[in-house]
Amino acid sequence: MFRSLRRALCAVAAALVLPLAGVGVQPADAAAEAAGAGYWHTSGRQILDAAGQPVRIAGINWFGFETGNYVPHGLWSRDYKSMIDQMRSLGYNTIRLPYSDDIFKSSTVPTSIDFSSGKNADLQGLNSLQVMDKLVAYAGQDGLKVILDRHRPDSGGQSALWYTSAVPESTWIANLKALAARYKGQDTVVGIDLHNEPHDPACWGCGDTATDWRLAAQRAGNAVLSVSPDLLIFVEGVQTFNGVSGWWGGNLMGVAQYPVQLSVANRVVYSAHDYATSVAQQPWFSDPSFPGNMPGVWDKYWGYIFKQNIAPVWVGEFGTTLASTTDQKWLAALVSYLRPTSTYGADSFSWTFWSWNPNSGDTGGILKDDWQTVDTVKDGYLASVKAPLFPGTGTGGGGGGGGGGGSTAACSASYTVSSDWGSGFNAEVKVTNTGTTAIGSWKVTWTWSGSQQVTNMWNASYTQTGSTVTAANAAHNGALAAGSSAAFGFGGTPGGGSVPTVSCTAS
Repeated sequence: MFRSLRRALCAVAAALVLPLAGVGVQPADAAAEAAGAGYWHTSGRQILDAAGQPVRIAGINWFGFETGNYVPHGLWSRDYKSMIDQMRSLGYNTIRLPYSDDIFKSSTVPTSIDFSSGKNADLQGLNSLQVMDKLVAYAGQDGLKVILDRHRPDSGGQSALWYTSAVPESTWIANLKALAARYKGQDTVVGIDLHNEPHDPACWGCGDTATDWRLAAQRAGNAVLSVSPDLLIFVEGVQTFNGVSGWWGGNLMGVAQYPVQLSVANRVVYSAHDYATSVAQQPWFSDPSFPGNMPGVWDKYWGYIFKQNIAPVWVGEFGTTLASTTDQKWLAALVSYLRPTSTYGADSFSWTFWSWNPNSGDTGGILKDDWQTVDTVKDGYLASVKAPLFPGTGTGGGGGGGGGGGSTAACSASYTVSSDWGSGFNAEVKVTNTGTTAIGSWKVTWTWSGSQQVTNMWNASYTQTGSTVTAANAAHNGALAAGSSAAFGFGGTPGGGSVPTVSCTAS
């Protein structure tokens, strides 16, 4: 909601309780067979791929193009490919990339990219749009889709309306069309989020062309589709409808009476934003029935669109520091409301979590302040709503499917202790497809020499008998193209043990 706060460069790493038991374990999804290929369209409440298979967006926001850096944040610390690979290994299948219209100016120069030790070598000398090209291409190789988010008119800050005196509607639409043309034929980019978080005085259905966001979304959406008719058009809500207010961009109550109508059918996906008390207080948080009241709140503002089969709903932003019990209950309730993939598959709400970046001041991120370590508690809350990756377009750090050859499936695994505090430890295991053909699943086994026990595991399921542990892939990370990798992590007790020998089997 308060965009200036979420862009503050002072990350707060705070996670006080573990997620619900078992949330890190995902049963295999036998029905998922490389869904997601090609461009997408809608049918009722579902998003379908080019072959008509339902898909679920289960992704992450990586911000920075919309700020004065004019590129995603963290490139001052890491290579962009390593970060996209890490997103993939954690099971995020889509990246939402916020940008501002500043990136279209010839005078805009990207800043804060580290080129030392070979990092980001292929970004040297590029402008912002060319950097975006590189990120899109590599994400596609890794089996991730991209949603471009027109976040701000300029890097100075968020705007209530889709235009300002400095950036008129004509510029907004011209730049949307330019992006549609730039990525036409590259189905890694599946759609565009037209404008981030419209809020008062933006209205929905009031009929005033200067403030009616629904009418503006139709004008912009039709302009995009005139250039690239295969794209999805993501339309956020407003703040207030008929006197009822909520989060910026989170109020889609007007859709029931005033749906967005575009020139190409089956292209609209409605997008809501929802946040916890670390962003701002809302009356429902202090309701005596909280968190039991939350499904009704979400139904009223945006959930009804999905439940009544009007259109797909994508929660484009939601996040929290998890610093308070209220926030912890809110996130657990929201994840449950979004519907677990193991039960509902892609017949579910889509989502992109806010954010990958740790430097979002009132939410923090999936990464901690070092831009490397995963906040495993926060990531663990999301495990049940993650979904399979999509077919990759080449040989990046991943691939998500495909592959040829007839050789025997093979994999290797490496075990790394990331932290050890004596009474306990965290470790990560990286699994690599060492064969010449794609694999569909993997298992890793090791035997500790001491009395260690797994206490929780994410991005894999496990069994432990005595000192022997067997970990199997989750639904979203079993398919690995030749040469690509996935990772899972776990906590254990006690610490101080030696690193065991690990073996890997693939099929």
